[in-house]
Amino acid sequence: MKVLSIDTSNNVLGIGLLDGNMVLGEYISNIKKNHSVRVMPAIQTLMEECNVKPDELSKIVVAEGPGSYTGVRIGVTIAKTMAWTLKIPLSGVSSLQVAAASAGRYFNGFLAPFFDARRGQIYTGLYKFENKRLEVLKDDRLVMSADWGKTLNNLDSNILFMSNDLALHEEVLKQELGSKAIFAEITELNPRPAELGLLGRDKEAVDLHTFVPNYIRLAEAETNWLKAQQNNK
Repeated sequence: MKVLSIDTSNNVLGIGLLDGNMVLGEYISNIKKNHSVRVMPAIQTLMEECNVKPDELSKIVVAEGPGSYTGVRIGVTIAKTMAWTLKIPLSGVSSLQVAAASAGRYFNGFLAPFFDARRGQIYTGLYKFENKRLEVLKDDRLVMSADWGKTLNNLDSNILFMSNDLALHEEVLKQELGSKAIFAEITELNPRPAELGLLGRDKEAVDLHTFVPNYIRLAEAETNWLKAQQNNK
């Protein structure tokens, strides 16, 4: 079973190829460049290097958000288009789950990945590995990082934080959690597309017609448009 995984939900662009229990290849970059012009060439290059043809794919797995509104939309749109064209199933996986699995598979404690959401807010959730399975303890949400620290302070074990936005929220989390707050190394912060593929490999397929990204909140432009429509009534 060959699985193609696609993650464009944040600055990190990740493409992975799995064949059964083997990782054939991964492409990862963490640079601020337009995913829309880079993702298809990255997919093509990786598949050519791994000698995998499109009609050999059995499934596509995509990071469904939260994250960058534009980035999430690009990845989901490409994944849906490919799944529809190739007539193969598609599964979506939380972008935060991918981050948690990439850094915390062997951490004996709680996992709290997050992405910056501006104005002191973060997209985050709470996870833990139990018997090699990633368990969701608190669903993905949008919250102030200080409030999140207060919430997690009630836990009875250390919490591992992983994010390419650590520098923006590390001090706040330290103030609320003290020594309970553990921060992943820089080499563990880029979500691995192979983990994405593994998380979604056996997950139930979505309905291509109704599947949409998990933005958690509306994009700022969409929010402003809705407010304008209400004001015009």
